[in-house]
Amino acid sequence: MEVKINSVHFSADQKLVDFVNKKVGKLDTFFDGIIKAEVTLKVVKPETANNKVAELELSIPAQDNLFAKKQADSFEEAIDLAIDALKKQIDKYKEKLKNK
Repeated sequence: MEVKINSVHFSADQKLVDFVNKKVGKLDTFFDGIIKAEVTLKVVKPETANNKVAELELSIPAQDNLFAKKQADSFEEAIDLAIDALKKQIDKYKEKLKNK
């Protein structure tokens, strides 16, 4: 799976990039049909708390993309929340495939 990381209005350090790659890579264990993952990291209103946004979009064959957007105090927390949401979407998608 190809992972593309976009950081908006800041440059992500290597530690954050490695964290994102590791976490997103684990999604392959739930569903091996994932073609590509696009991760967008943003800071909204830098002066406030809970201002880090992570958006994850997964490309899956024969299906619209799966998408999750979460906001938290840190990028790591936002990524974790978004991945949890995507795991649920993947489970629903796999269930739908079984029922066909």
